[in-house]
Amino acid sequence: MTGLLATKPRRVDISALAQEALWQELELTPKPGLVDKLNNGAHRDMDHALFARSIAAITPWFSRFAELGAEHAAKDASEQLRLLRPMGIACEQAMYAATGGVNTHKGGIFALGLLCFAAGRVRDVTAHNLCQAVSAMCQGLVTRELAARAGAATAGERQFRQFGLTGARGEAESGFATVRHVLPYWNRRQLHETLLRLMAANPDSNLVSRGGMDGLRYVQRYAHQLLATGWDNAALEVMDRALIARNLSPGGSADLLSVAWVLGEC
Repeated sequence: MTGLLATKPRRVDISALAQEALWQELELTPKPGLVDKLNNGAHRDMDHALFARSIAAITPWFSRFAELGAEHAAKDASEQLRLLRPMGIACEQAMYAATGGVNTHKGGIFALGLLCFAAGRVRDVTAHNLCQAVSAMCQGLVTRELAARAGAATAGERQFRQFGLTGARGEAESGFATVRHVLPYWNRRQLHETLLRLMAANPDSNLVSRGGMDGLRYVQRYAHQLLATGWDNAALEVMDRALIARNLSPGGSADLLSVAWVLGEC
C-alpha cells in the first residue's frame, strides 16, 4: 500500500497558483521600476488599481487553459500551441477590455497560460514536468516567429535581429531556464530575493525596449551588487528611484517572478 501511495501522481491546482502568483507579484513592495503599493514605477499609464482590474479579468481563464490542455492531452506536443493560441488571444482581449487597452499582463498571460495548459496535459504535476511540457510545446518557436521573419516589425523581432535576444518565446522554449536557475533559492517569504536574482540573470526585453542594452546591463549590475553586498527595503527604494529616473521597468522579470511562484509552490 505504501508503495502504491508513493507512486500516486500529484494533482496540483495550477490555475489557483497562477492567480495567487499574479497577486503576490502585484502586492510585493517596494519593487524597483515596477508598479507596486508605493508608486507606479517607470509607468505613466499604469497603477495598482489598473493591475488589480487586469488580474480580476484574466484569472478566470487559467482554469480554462488547464481544461483545454486536458482535452487535447493525447495530441502531439507540436500541435498544442496552435490549439492554445485562440484562447490565449481571447484572454488578452479580456485584459485589454478591463484596462482600456493598456498591456498590463500580456507576458504573464503567455507564460502562465502555457503552464496551466501544460498542467492539463501532464500526469504528474511537478515543476520539472511542467517545464518539460512547455518546452516541448514551444520547440521551434524562436525559429518560426523570430529567426525566419523577413522583416523586423515588432520590438521582439528587432531585438532578435540586433542583439540575438529571444524574449518570452525563448524563455518558454527553454522550459523557463532563467526561472529554473533561481528555483534552488526559492522561498515564498523572500520574494524580493527571487526578484533580484531574476533581474540579475534575465535578458529582459522590456529593459532593452526602454533603455537599450545599456539599460539592461545597468539593472543586471545593480541587482548583482545588491545580492553581493546585502539589501533591505531602503536599498530597494533607492534602486526604485534610480530605475524610475532612467525610465527602466524590468517587466519581464516581474512575469518570471509569477512563473517562479507557480513552479516553486507546485
